[in-house]
Amino acid sequence: MHGTLCVPAGRTAGTVMVLVPGATYNHTYWDFPYQPGTYNFRQAMNDAGYATFVVDRLGTGASSRPPSALVTASLQARAVHQVIQALRDGRIGGTGFRKVILGGHSLGSLISVIEEGTYNDTDAVLITGITHRIVAPAVVDIFTSSFYPAALDPAFAGKGYDPGYLTTRPGTRGTDFYAPATTDPAVLATDEATKDVFSPVEAADGLGVADLLPYSRGIQHPVLLTVGDQDRFFCDSSGNCGSSAALKAQEDPYFGSAACLNTYVQPGAGHDLNLATNTVPYQRAVRDWADAFVGAGPEPVTPPAKACV
Repeated sequence: MHGTLCVPAGRTAGTVMVLVPGATYNHTYWDFPYQPGTYNFRQAMNDAGYATFVVDRLGTGASSRPPSALVTASLQARAVHQVIQALRDGRIGGTGFRKVILGGHSLGSLISVIEEGTYNDTDAVLITGITHRIVAPAVVDIFTSSFYPAALDPAFAGKGYDPGYLTTRPGTRGTDFYAPATTDPAVLATDEATKDVFSPVEAADGLGVADLLPYSRGIQHPVLLTVGDQDRFFCDSSGNCGSSAALKAQEDPYFGSAACLNTYVQPGAGHDLNLATNTVPYQRAVRDWADAFVGAGPEPVTPPAKACV
């Protein structure tokens, strides 16, 4: 599993965020090249004092590419676990990190839930772009209308992808991953130019284990769960994403008390929270939560009173 370690300029970081992208994305989802002052989550966290380690899931980016049938969410979680141990031991970058925050988006969140629910080796977990309420028609629609074999796509044709690896058909990402009111056409163009692949095996494994079991009840460290209220895959007409309080009421039964669940809903944003034009308040919410529950420095922090109410 390939990744890149970035540390805050001129500061000693005691905490590293390990960031896992979702299906059809690689590290660029977290380390976005267009207008990084707005859309680059990695840079925002470095500016806040946190080190970051942004990975390419197995099968994507610069990571190795196993046969797609072997790429499960559980395999991805095991690889992420190895990354976390290497960061703690100082085998990446030469300095061990005392504290680790694991963050995921969409499929990357499902992988993160499996990793933490299995190993409980982090200090906190950031879950973005999923809830435990799946909007089945939207999920079925993207699989039947938008996804197709990567080998048929001009970006991946002739590069040795087996038929099991999927990507999005050109021109579908805007409808699937964005909300019209918070979409910059240049962001969408950059997204299309940097898109990647996924294995449907890892998607099925992730949804079945992390979301439907739910594996999240095994998490023993603080959790922040965030979505955009226009996320067509996990928000529906019931108002479950109508506010942070509504989302927390829905999600509380899926987490134990040790998770100290906090929630955040970004108004007007779609599935891709990082890439919405109003992403900055979401970045700020993540930073404030991380400061309160983990802290960027090596010293321990005490969460605020009533933080888990």
